[in-house]
Amino acid sequence: MFSLLDATRKKLKAVSTATVATCLFKKGLKNQFIQGVVPLKKGKPTMVGEAFTLRYIPAREDLNPISVFKDENHPQRVAVETCPEGAVLVIDSRKDARAASAGSILATRLMKRGVSGMVTDGGFRDSSEIANLDFSSYHSAPSAPTNLTLHQAIDINVPIGCGDVAVFPGDIIIGDDDGVMVIPSNIAEEVANECLEMTLFEEFVMENVQKGDTIIGLYPLTNDSIKVKFEKWKANKKTSS
Repeated sequence: MFSLLDATRKKLKAVSTATVATCLFKKGLKNQFIQGVVPLKKGKPTMVGEAFTLRYIPAREDLNPISVFKDENHPQRVAVETCPEGAVLVIDSRKDARAASAGSILATRLMKRGVSGMVTDGGFRDSSEIANLDFSSYHSAPSAPTNLTLHQAIDINVPIGCGDVAVFPGDIIIGDDDGVMVIPSNIAEEVANECLEMTLFEEFVMENVQKGDTIIGLYPLTNDSIKVKFEKWKANKKTSS
């Protein structure tokens, strides 16, 4: 699986999913925002990590009794125990939140193992407990029924679909209060650097807009005199930092 450099992780933690979305759009990637998922609790630090995946299929009753959890090789349990430190567990629940994809015990275990967060296009049970953990989590809605009710864990760390987005093991997952974006691993460093520059420019724009300036010629930057002003501002910013 692709291993995210610490420097790249730090850069991505300093940018927003909105900025990442625009950056990817410029590169022709228009379907990288996981649809229908929200943070269980807003205001947490930006989640960044490599995707480690778990795939559910519709449960079949004769193969999915409660006793399957006694099997040490049950895919859901194996995913929780093998998801790498710093990674994000991404669960394909087929956009079905009628039964939970996981609960607070598994979320706590992931947190204690140093996993960066978890995402599902289904739902989590014990949602208020998960929300209060020092751990990032995203789902579509709370759900009390055990996952066995409707979901059968079938495979780990394979390509999946989550919220209508293709997620490959090792893709870079970034989540904030707006939601979750998926960055192809081969362009992660490039995206991180471009997004830092975009964020710096957006800071300059916001400063000027707050002063009452028009966005015409500023956003996007088409006015030559404002371009000169921005370059001077950027140089001073980098010198002072």
